[in-house]
Amino acid sequence: MSWLGAASTTVAPETTQQAIGYPTLFLLVLVGALVPVVPTGALVSGAAVVAFHQTAPFSLALVFVTAALAAFCGDSALYWLGRRGMRSRNGSRWLGAIRARAPEDRLARAQEKLAAHGVAVLVLSRLVPAGRLPVMLACLVAEWPLRRFARGNLPACLAWAVTYQLIGILGGSLFPEPWEGVVAAVALTLLISAVPGVWRRVRGSGAA
Repeated sequence: MSWLGAASTTVAPETTQQAIGYPTLFLLVLVGALVPVVPTGALVSGAAVVAFHQTAPFSLALVFVTAALAAFCGDSALYWLGRRGMRSRNGSRWLGAIRARAPEDRLARAQEKLAAHGVAVLVLSRLVPAGRLPVMLACLVAEWPLRRFARGNLPACLAWAVTYQLIGILGGSLFPEPWEGVVAAVALTLLISAVPGVWRRVRGSGAA
């Protein structure tokens, strides 16, 4: 029966990790969607690396479902709060947070693209770093109802979860140790998220 004991010691830690890890991932991605300072892409990539190295079946599928569902719920809640702020005379701190991260020039471009391409812009905005909030604000200004926003945002969240999970799988496949893959995946996602800000500074200094 020694092989049973060995198997139980192998499975138990993974079971414990999953019982703690998936709810934690859901909560962090949800909070990151509501308060856009948490690097949610890095969280998903890191979780995908850990799932890639696990022997439990469906680990990667559970990371995908958890991340996509949390992102969808967080976006829907933020949009609902934003709509309440648009209808309020004094706005709201949630609407203010969206406006603060959607400068006028980026909002104008988002409005033009939204008018030209509709729901497809929502999918792209989730994949482009710092693109989500300007498009969300454009939807608010265009007075999209929550149901319409949610229909467009669902494929956006699915595509976002797939993209960052693939980054994690790449990191997990390149390194034998999970922690090495997590470091590589997180570094890559943070680098990707920093590119738009660097590009805007370069363009700004060039124009000056």
